[in-house]
Amino acid sequence: MPLYAAYGSNLHPARMADRAPHSPLSETGWLHGWRLTFGGEDRGWEGALVTVVQDDAADAAVYVGLYDLTEADARSLDEVEGAGLGLYRKVRVRVDTLSGQVVAWLYVLDAYEGGLPAARYLGMVADAAEAAGAPADYVTALRARPCRASEGAAGGA
Repeated sequence: MPLYAAYGSNLHPARMADRAPHSPLSETGWLHGWRLTFGGEDRGWEGALVTVVQDDAADAAVYVGLYDLTEADARSLDEVEGAGLGLYRKVRVRVDTLSGQVVAWLYVLDAYEGGLPAARYLGMVADAAEAAGAPADYVTALRARPCRASEGAAGGA
């Protein structure tokens, strides 16, 4: 099975250890020609959900963790991500790593781009990138993105 390219909150190694316990992190890399964004605000749990979209800008890139998923872990992840419900769909992409370019698949939100994520959710995404070893400027840019106050939270992420 091709590698899974985790981004967003799935980039956190502890989260993936819970969601795919039999599938080790293979390596990290960059998805060039794509950018991290948010969409499907009407489908989210306090705001927009993380996704990636293709982008021709020269600096467009998303940091990803590559996991060699077992069949069972892939099915489990599909269920958690709502792939069978039409929330996310699978797309094959090329990821640049230190060992060369590899083919992987990832989840893309099946909804319109736009809307603001909840501060708590944006914090989870930034924390995941940091835990996965993303460069500091990438994490800082994530934390600086616009967001909406999380319900029940005092002060956000």
